[in-house]
Amino acid sequence: MTRYDAATTPKESVMGEQDREREEFLRVAERARRAAADLAPLPRAVKDAALHAIADALVRSAPEIVKANEADVARARESGTSEYMIDRLSLTEPRIAAIAEAVRKVAALPDPVGETVRGNVLPNGLDLRQIRVPLGVVGIIYEGRPNVTVDAAALCLKSGNVAMLRGSSSAYESNTVLVNVMQGALEGTGVPSDAVQLVPGTSRASVKHLMRARGLVDVLIPRGGASLINSVVEESTVPVIETGVGNCAVYVDAAADVDQALEILLNAKTQRPSVCNAAETVLVHAGVAEVFLPRALEALREAGVTVHGDERVRAHDTAGTVVAATEDDYRAEYLSLDIAARVVDSLDEAVAHIRTYGSGHTEAIVTTSQPAAKRFVALVDSAAVMVNASTRFTDGEEFGYGAEIGISTQKLHARGPMGLPELTSTKYVVTGEGHIRT
Repeated sequence: MTRYDAATTPKESVMGEQDREREEFLRVAERARRAAADLAPLPRAVKDAALHAIADALVRSAPEIVKANEADVARARESGTSEYMIDRLSLTEPRIAAIAEAVRKVAALPDPVGETVRGNVLPNGLDLRQIRVPLGVVGIIYEGRPNVTVDAAALCLKSGNVAMLRGSSSAYESNTVLVNVMQGALEGTGVPSDAVQLVPGTSRASVKHLMRARGLVDVLIPRGGASLINSVVEESTVPVIETGVGNCAVYVDAAADVDQALEILLNAKTQRPSVCNAAETVLVHAGVAEVFLPRALEALREAGVTVHGDERVRAHDTAGTVVAATEDDYRAEYLSLDIAARVVDSLDEAVAHIRTYGSGHTEAIVTTSQPAAKRFVALVDSAAVMVNASTRFTDGEEFGYGAEIGISTQKLHARGPMGLPELTSTKYVVTGEGHIRT
């Protein structure tokens, strides 16, 4: 019998709305469990053909998807959602085409399932192999961005996993249509249509059903803000791969090329400020502050960025637009056109700031000094460290992994952009010739 947390087992009395929602969740989860057993042994050719079918269906269904998304966006605007979050929520036909192309890129990636991680022949003649296998049923809880619905489903399918998707209620109509399109595309491909599932309901209870479905769901991956991630980590009985918020810093070293530093900073902050790999802090070495900061403050101001700076930063603010920084500013993941700024007296002081306030996501150093770059890389304990490059490159597709399932800031199993190998576990296959242990 499938195990399920007793706290969420349906009562035998007359069911209320939550009980009906729980029953519906259990039916969906059971279908997902069965689909996982059918999906796991499928060869790459079948999975890749299914992914191409999904990509084609997304393009064909773009008008229907956009119409559903427009309803979600309209409700978000009515509720006062910021334009930066609206941007994350919005789908257009060009964006849908880009999402479909990302699915095709996933299809082109090597299949990790069955790959030998390590192996050898033991002294007694036994052939020992550790091979990659799917995790099984992967639950993904995420906020706002309906493109994650497709990205996560594609990566799960390619790695032989079933995706149980729980997006935010703000994108429910978009996600419903996207999942329907993907399920329809899978029919006749050899991949079970139940390999992509949307968790039913929009209530907080529906999230808890997923978090407590131990025995039905093998692992949970939360994607979103700190409150969402903390809630899943603290309340889930299902094992969690923890993704993290992105309080990313750019450190401009004393030996920085000022023109290069300015270009990297502007890209890291303004290219797309509402994402987790956007820069939220800039640290400037005192030795270059007099040259760099006046130009940087002016450029950021022209780009519409509000700078929250310490007293030494504000000393270079001729326009009087820099806001006095607080402790909370240095800890903030703004996801907007805001950035915290501080002048530091050494690379080690910059590292100390990052250790105190950073989230372990991505940090960047801009410098022409190889010793400084090497020291920064050695001392900064983040999932990704950039040398003379924008923080915006911490991304599964930019790394060549195809769409990512998330960016993990923990240290177990997976860290950084999570591609296909991170969606597998392993098992040992031992082959003998009548061996017995004596």
